[in-house]
Amino acid sequence: MFNENLIRKIPNVLTFNHFPKKLLHWYPENKRDLPWRNTQNPYIIWLSEIILQQTRVAQGLPYFKEFVKHYPTVEDLAQAPIEDVLRLWQGLGYYSRARNLHQCAKQVSEELGGDFPDNYQALLKLKGIGQYTAAAIASFAFKEKVAVLDGNVFRVLSRYFGIDTDISSPKGKRQFQTLANELIPGDQPDEYNQAIMEFGALQCTPKKANCGHCPLKDSCYAYANGQVEALPVKIKKTKVTTRAFLYHEVKCDNLKIVKTRGPKDIWQGLTDFPLVEYPSPEKINPEESSLFQELQAFKPIINYQSEKTYKHILSHQKIFSNFVTFNIAPDKCDEVKIWADSKGYRLCDDEELEALGKPQLIVRYLNDQK
Repeated sequence: MFNENLIRKIPNVLTFNHFPKKLLHWYPENKRDLPWRNTQNPYIIWLSEIILQQTRVAQGLPYFKEFVKHYPTVEDLAQAPIEDVLRLWQGLGYYSRARNLHQCAKQVSEELGGDFPDNYQALLKLKGIGQYTAAAIASFAFKEKVAVLDGNVFRVLSRYFGIDTDISSPKGKRQFQTLANELIPGDQPDEYNQAIMEFGALQCTPKKANCGHCPLKDSCYAYANGQVEALPVKIKKTKVTTRAFLYHEVKCDNLKIVKTRGPKDIWQGLTDFPLVEYPSPEKINPEESSLFQELQAFKPIINYQSEKTYKHILSHQKIFSNFVTFNIAPDKCDEVKIWADSKGYRLCDDEELEALGKPQLIVRYLNDQK
């Protein structure tokens, strides 16, 4: 059993049964009508959970609908070229999710006959499926009694039970998981997991929680003790690095030079332009670029606007990018192609470029050129 001495400092604590019962009463009256809640199909549930990782519902919903439209079954997704999957994912960020999505679909389709495992432990063995996603699929699709633990659940439990353990610490994760598993009712694990996540998303929000109309306020530790804004506690901070890119947009006739980003860096597998990275945005100088010097051989018309900087924020990186454009005469396209091939680049036209998966930063730049 969970040690209640770790979580409660207020008198007359109601039993653990009070908490899930209140949530299960609140949920049907307040839940959003979302398509993945109207099915027990594990493929649909899995797809929604992967898309919604680190993505708001409002942003993720259109992507979910497009994926279901293009790939109605896990076999359809498994058979799709990864380039098409990345293109459909474009704009969602965290592209490793898309690559893992594709690999997992192949695993289920080719190794498991198209059937997702029906239990938590087996689901954990699939590519890109961690503890939260496995718990979500197992409970929503197969009604297994296993509690989900995401940011919403951390927040609700921390505030209601008065837990001030750092949620990013191993100790905190174990403590919250133990409590979550104690609370989940065996007869409605799917409904309860949905309820507590929805409660955190709509009622017990990170900022400006709706405590005045909260069904749990009479027994909530944080509300009683003025700790709503202080909980949950998260001490660990992600170190954010700053990077500076100078992109080289090389045009020859109706073609542009592009490259596919390699492994061990951001945007793996996506398409962008050749670039040179600088120590800081202030250090960007096109004339010091080795690519700039090599491209002089083709006598290009060069356009560079130093004040036009594109900023892109990731969870762990801030990227500042400038673009320098090289317009090369059509009669030099064959020479340009030879040079591009020697660098591992390739030429493509606008239609092909539009169809390729690209970092959102590149999409913004191309849209500005229209």
